[in-house]
Amino acid sequence: MPKKYFRKFLPDHETIRQSRWIRPFGIWLHHPNLWHLHRRSVAGGVAVGMFCGLIPGPFQMIGAAILSVLFHVNLPVAMFTTLYTNPFTIVPLYVLAYEFGAFVTGQHEGLQAARFALPEMSWDNWHTVLLDWIISLGKPFAVGLPLLAVSLAIVGYFVVRVLWYAMVVWEWRRRAARRRKIL
Repeated sequence: MPKKYFRKFLPDHETIRQSRWIRPFGIWLHHPNLWHLHRRSVAGGVAVGMFCGLIPGPFQMIGAAILSVLFHVNLPVAMFTTLYTNPFTIVPLYVLAYEFGAFVTGQHEGLQAARFALPEMSWDNWHTVLLDWIISLGKPFAVGLPLLAVSLAIVGYFVVRVLWYAMVVWEWRRRAARRRKIL
């Protein structure tokens, strides 16, 4: 049922192939798994999106697109999944990454709210200010962020696979019950 619902929003393979924006990328974006909705491709897209959602700065969707092409997983799902990080969720996720890294490294210096407050940024210095801020969080954050990203990717992958399987079994049973009523 969800596959049929989402399929009406996705373009067909020939439309993608003829797009003037995608045509220059040649065979890179023509792999069928990048656009088809099946359990492996969607689960992989969610995993890539969960991983890339924790990339600092505005590079989340670019990272999701690159990893989707490399791993041949659903590109729109991966890019959409990165949106779980937003201005409301990024700081709690970074705090969680810091705590995760502090637990793993054993360097728990005590969480200071001031360390997680984003500094003043402007359009011309945002990248250096953001990089300095991330470096100031130290080793616990540097270790915790990739570990959290990998953990979220693994959990996202298996949650989608289990939910997909449960939906298929539910549809089978519903169809079987309908057939029993007809007979």
